This record gives sequence, structure tokens and C-alpha cells, in this order.
Amino acid sequence: MNERGVIAAVEKQVRVRVPIDHAFAVFTSGLTRWWPHTHGVGGKPIAKVLLEPKLGGRWREIAEDGTEVSVATIILWEPPHRFVMLWQVDAQWRPDVAMRSEVDVQFFAEGPDMTRVELLHHKFETMGEAAGASMRRDVDGGWPGLLQRFLAEAESERP
Repeated sequence: MNERGVIAAVEKQVRVRVPIDHAFAVFTSGLTRWWPHTHGVGGKPIAKVLLEPKLGGRWREIAEDGTEVSVATIILWEPPHRFVMLWQVDAQWRPDVAMRSEVDVQFFAEGPDMTRVELLHHKFETMGEAAGASMRRDVDGGWPGLLQRFLAEAESERP
């Protein structure tokens, strides 16, 4: 943290050899295909990961036993260019609607068959100093692998 109490953002990007519409669709409506199905935020193995494609929509994890957990809420929805969600997970990786870090994902067409995806996860300070620093460390290490899984899935089913 710096003297103003802001925890540095996590910024990641990946280039995907697919059109922008396809990249956006795989990232949002294709979550179940590329998001890991190990233990989710609810602490149970995941059967499905769904993103409700609308303002106010939720990112939901549905466990193998049918238990459903809300992980995030969409606060900006601009397909196929951008969406922003409140990441409502605490530093112990449990769902918590009071948590307010944000994940901002933008898609930029760099040609008809190339898309740059930029991910910004920030506002960790809303969680408190220790919890925010812990979450930042976790997602800084986690997002690169997740983006590679997304890239592999998007490019495996090119339109």
C-alpha cells in the first residue's frame, strides 16, 4: 500500500487469435468450459460456472451437489467490448456481498481474427489493508493461468 491507502491493481493481458465477438462469448458465456472445476468459492467441487449476461447479472458457481454460490455482480455490461464486476469474495475465498474489489475486462479487436483481452482487478483496499493485500497476492498469481486456460479454449473452437 502507498501512503494514500491504495493497493496496487493487478493488470494482465492476453492476445487471442479469434474475432472479438468470439473472445467475449467464450470469456463470459463459456466459463464452464475454461474455469477450473476444483474447489470453488463455496468450498466444493464445481459442476458449472455461469455468468448472467446483463447489468446486475451474477457470476455463479454451481457445485456438484447443486449448491449455488454467487461470486460477483455485473456492474457494467458492454458486449463485446467490456464488462466490469464486483468480486464479492473475501480473503479466505468465501462469498461475501460486502466485498467490493472490481474485475474490469476489456476486449480490443486488433484485426478480424485477433483480440487483445485486458484484465484489471483492483480496489482491493475496500477489503481492508491485510485482506486486500492477501487477495491481491492471490489473484496476481491466479489470473495468468486462468487467462491461458481461456486462450486455449477460445482458440480451440475458432469460428
